Amino acid sequence: MSKNTRTPPADKRARTLLTPEGIVLPVTLGSRGSRAGALILDVMIIFSSFLAFFLLLVWIAGGMLEGTSLDPDGMPSGAQEFLLILFVLVMFCGWYGYFLVQELGPRGATLGKRITGIRIAARGGGRLTAEAVIARNLLRDIEVFYPLIALSTLLSLSEGGEDIGLLGWAMTAWFALFLLFPFFNRDALRAGDIVAGTWVVERPRAKLADVLSTQGAAAASGASDLTGARYQFGETELAVYGEKELQTLERMLRDAEPDALAAVHATICRKIGWEPGAGDERAFLEAFYAQLRAKLEGEMRFGKRKADKFS
Repeated sequence: MSKNTRTPPADKRARTLLTPEGIVLPVTLGSRGSRAGALILDVMIIFSSFLAFFLLLVWIAGGMLEGTSLDPDGMPSGAQEFLLILFVLVMFCGWYGYFLVQELGPRGATLGKRITGIRIAARGGGRLTAEAVIARNLLRDIEVFYPLIALSTLLSLSEGGEDIGLLGWAMTAWFALFLLFPFFNRDALRAGDIVAGTWVVERPRAKLADVLSTQGAAAASGASDLTGARYQFGETELAVYGEKELQTLERMLRDAEPDALAAVHATICRKIGWEPGAGDERAFLEAFYAQLRAKLEGEMRFGKRKADKFS
């Protein structure tokens, strides 16, 4: 009597990303829950910072009231206007700058995303651009925060006896449409992701195993156990790539199939001007990885960092 075996279903969030160098990179889409949690954390961080800054302004304003019998009307009007303008500018720059600066960084993630283990990536496999980050963040306001503000305002007017008619239902439909948008496409994309050409993926957390640096190629000597060939790379050859490419190569050495490693091997050889051989791709890549990592770690000790090949 035969026994049926059921293979585990494939991860529905597993995708592949084709980089401009032709490397097929496996990625996992961030879950909808982790994205929602990241946004909540980011909003809490931003508003906590705004509250702290507001309290600082109140303390400064209190100092301006000295000698005026603590009468708020006695504060110079110019000072009041300056503090108000300063607070508005800080709110605007803080709200948009928080997302823009962090998501354009090497990690491609805000503090909330880093806590929940996700980051932004370009769906085309290229570099994440400022235009894409700006577009997806502006669309987030239109999708979520503007309708929420409008709904809050309409609710206040309604409680005050104002007739808001069908406007409240229209705002509710607007908010619900964009809120549920990620549930109607297989990649859980927001409208902002579609416009900007981005998606949210999980950040790899696995560290390189100790055996990986010694299997097939010794980290120090660069010698292959398979062919005896020695792979030593010069400063110019190692300077082609940075930390981002090092992390990508680490993931490929861990997870990629031999055919994918052969493609990576050919790409690196073309970049650094080597003539690629055949049959010893893993040893070559392990030696290149070990020497590139040693170079980058050495530069970091002197405060010099190379985030990626564009740096």
